[in-house]
Amino acid sequence: MSTAGPPGSPGSVVATALRALAIANEAPRGAGPGLATWRWTMRQRVAAVRDALCAEPGRSDVADDGWLAARGGAAFAERNALLMRLGELGSRVIEDADVGAVRAEVARLVADVGHHVQRVHDLAHDRVEMELGGSE
Repeated sequence: MSTAGPPGSPGSVVATALRALAIANEAPRGAGPGLATWRWTMRQRVAAVRDALCAEPGRSDVADDGWLAARGGAAFAERNALLMRLGELGSRVIEDADVGAVRAEVARLVADVGHHVQRVHDLAHDRVEMELGGSE
């Protein structure tokens, strides 16, 4: 994921957790003990992504300037929606009998969180650009 940011930044932590979730989602799994292990690994990876998103700067870090504030508020609301989906998915990976549907939902969530990370990165870039007086 190219939107990671500097090592240790919230974006890089989310990107690392997201990569681990995507890899675990694609890992082969079998019935019986293999499936139980996959489910537990997935639960841990979902929790890591959720924890990384929780560590992102919150609403108070959004600029007060008009259009940036609106975009920042939208990113904050999007993050909260993603956190809710991650919470629900944490239970589904353990309990849902339809593993194919769980894998599809995880893949959608990985893409959605990746887009969120990119939007937050773009917002931070625009905020810095405004502070410096534009790109020209």
